[in-house]
Amino acid sequence: MVWTGTWVAERLGVELIGDEELPALLGLALRRNPKRAHLLVSSVLGKHVPQHPSVVYGSGLGLGLRVRELLGAEDAGRAVVLGYAETATALGHAVADGLGTAPYLHSTRRPVPGVTTAGGFEESHSHATSHLLLPEDPELLAGKGPLVLVDDEFSTGNTVLNTIRGLHERYPRDRYVVVALVDMRGPADRDRLTGFAAEIGARVDLISLAAGTVGLPDGVLEKGQELVARHETGRPALPAPRTRTAPAGTPADAPAGPPAPVRVALDWPADVPDGGRHGFTPGHRARLEAALPAMTTALTRALASAPDHGPAGGPRVLVLGFEELMYAPLRLAGALEDAGLDVRYSTTTRSPVLAVDDPGYAIRTRLVFPAHDDPADGPGERYAYNVAGGGFDAVVAVVDSAADTPELHAPDGLLAQLAAHIPRVVLAVVPSYTPRPRPRPHPQAATERMAATEAPERSSMLPEPLRGPAFSSYAPEEVGWLLQDLSDVELEAPTEEREEAIQRGGAHYAESLPVEYQPSARYQELFHSALDASADRIAHAVGIVTETVLAEKSGRPVLVSLARAGTPVGVLMRRWARHRHGLDLPHYAVSIVRGRGIDANALRWLAAHHDPADVVFVDGWTGKGAITRELAAALRKSDEFAGFDPEIAVLADPGSCVRTYGTREDFLIPSACLNSTVSGLISRTVLRSDLVGPDDFHGAKFYRELEGADVSVAFLDAVEARFDEVADTVDTDVKDLLAGDRTPTWEGWAAVERISEEYGIHDVNLVKPGVGETTRVLLRRVPWKILAKRGAGADLAHVRLLAEQRGVPVEEVDDLPYTCVGLIHPQYTRGATGADGKAVVSR
Repeated sequence: MVWTGTWVAERLGVELIGDEELPALLGLALRRNPKRAHLLVSSVLGKHVPQHPSVVYGSGLGLGLRVRELLGAEDAGRAVVLGYAETATALGHAVADGLGTAPYLHSTRRPVPGVTTAGGFEESHSHATSHLLLPEDPELLAGKGPLVLVDDEFSTGNTVLNTIRGLHERYPRDRYVVVALVDMRGPADRDRLTGFAAEIGARVDLISLAAGTVGLPDGVLEKGQELVARHETGRPALPAPRTRTAPAGTPADAPAGPPAPVRVALDWPADVPDGGRHGFTPGHRARLEAALPAMTTALTRALASAPDHGPAGGPRVLVLGFEELMYAPLRLAGALEDAGLDVRYSTTTRSPVLAVDDPGYAIRTRLVFPAHDDPADGPGERYAYNVAGGGFDAVVAVVDSAADTPELHAPDGLLAQLAAHIPRVVLAVVPSYTPRPRPRPHPQAATERMAATEAPERSSMLPEPLRGPAFSSYAPEEVGWLLQDLSDVELEAPTEEREEAIQRGGAHYAESLPVEYQPSARYQELFHSALDASADRIAHAVGIVTETVLAEKSGRPVLVSLARAGTPVGVLMRRWARHRHGLDLPHYAVSIVRGRGIDANALRWLAAHHDPADVVFVDGWTGKGAITRELAAALRKSDEFAGFDPEIAVLADPGSCVRTYGTREDFLIPSACLNSTVSGLISRTVLRSDLVGPDDFHGAKFYRELEGADVSVAFLDAVEARFDEVADTVDTDVKDLLAGDRTPTWEGWAAVERISEEYGIHDVNLVKPGVGETTRVLLRRVPWKILAKRGAGADLAHVRLLAEQRGVPVEEVDDLPYTCVGLIHPQYTRGATGADGKAVVSR
């Protein structure tokens, strides 16, 4: 097979020197550019050369996996990926996908009114040099984690130097990783980057598929310009446009020319950006992937009547992206390829390149058409290479809505050029994403904030949320933890010692952690059987509480779960909203501590990134309503948090403490059966003055060592699998609920006060009502006795087993408003663990 750089190499003496993979990755072409005559043409980028989408996406994905391995899980979880427009926008996306947890941003040459520029830099050798950075989230680049910069090739490293220099002055960090398909820098350029890294005091790593240099003889620029001028005296010959036979019965005076393109409605998912121009998160990617099957079906139908010249009898299809819009068409092309079609992928470009119809030259044909997106630098030519004459039976042209203009449909526009050479043209338009304006504070509130400068300054310095898999076993898009990672701190104490210290007033329960209960095989069987038996009931409650929130919160609610019992519920509510309504709700987890209040710094972070009026606090269940009261009291303490609604949405409200709930039954929620192993392997939260400073989030631990026992995702998946089964019932029941009286009666609190006095405890904090709270008593505290509602059945199987293991009596009682109540021993002694000494043992 002829190397696609042969033509240039023979005429100009240009050669590739380096890794043996280089000729397979790169060809050569010539371009009209006064700064550099030659062009390295990638065969795996999907820009100038149509390529299998699996190859294009796989190349970037593999590089992302290598970056993740280089950084390690913790640093990879804090990384941000920045790609370069226009050629590397999809490559950067794929690298971010390989990292798995990283938000992605690419530079752009398209200014967007109303969006503040977060930076910019120059690409010295490019035909269009100015790059803008326009993240929707102004804090996207402000974190301290590694910044991963992605370009298709490195020739001098100037672009990378310009980028890092500009960003480091504004957002200094300790580590950068530079990623490219090929590294073609010479020794002097490599030394320059090394010296620059030492100058700024940061580590800079580089990863590529292959490395080498380009050998350029003297006078190559002038010779190349002469060669380009000679060949462009007459435009390179294109394959003759297709001839068509008019169908029988066509009127003689019918207009000649190709048929109009077929427009297909993609049903692009709401709130998913069309690319990374303003930022693209793992949550966006998950939403896109969920929508791909339906969009693939729509495209397949539109392609059904195309000729069948592919190797498997179907059409040979080109999916053609548009300049910076590379990732969306790449993922659509990949989905078509996965569906069994013979697909190639490439995109249009601003870059003028000489076309020479020679097998030893990388650019065989060129389509020329006017710009069709009202570019900021004015009208001009745009190009599609190696499309004409490529043997395609159909082309799917993918543009964003800003580029769906009269120029696109003009007689000399892109669609007409494609139709002249390809039998069937399909147009798919992706909605251009425009960041929503951030809410302006009320004038009085703005004045108050300006007067109290500490909070905004502090919030701007707070770190980004922790996400899995670096912190928790949940997928990164499921929840962002507004916590600090205390995994390396020894915080566990034996249950008896903790209880004694807490009751004597020597310590607060949030200053230490109980030793994680390791369930027996019998107990794990009870969890799985309970999950199987109650999944429908939980799914129904999830649907009810989520639909209630959506009905009463205009816009897009921001779910903020109270860690950790609220977090699985928040994830399930987010999944319901996505499954039933296609909504991608933001979800965070924050700490709230009885007697200490909610994490004020977490609230400041939320206020800096979202409208507080959109925030919905989420918890698992209510007992006596202590946390409900704690939250309301904490928000009343400062006008700074006046915009937050103290109402809590819960899955179960047996204490009748809230208005927004899925059910008021006191039944077994399997997520209450376990500790971290059903909550993303995260501990309960920690608030201790020597670990949590005034400007810090509260802390928690990630129990990575318990991965083998983790059922967090299994619990979520089991409940989500029942969503469709309960959907109709939810629709009916939520209407009745919204029309009824949901005023809290606080009957649970009254019952707790009565039980506290009746059993001589005289402290409501030692009375834990409900199945969930009783389970917590047995797992974390020193239980005295369990009160069980007479006749309670399977919902208490796990409670009876835990009580048996800890030697705790279970007393059957009548007139109990809860299924059960756990009583903590009011005067702690070690004998409270039971005569047989059974208790949760220390590690």
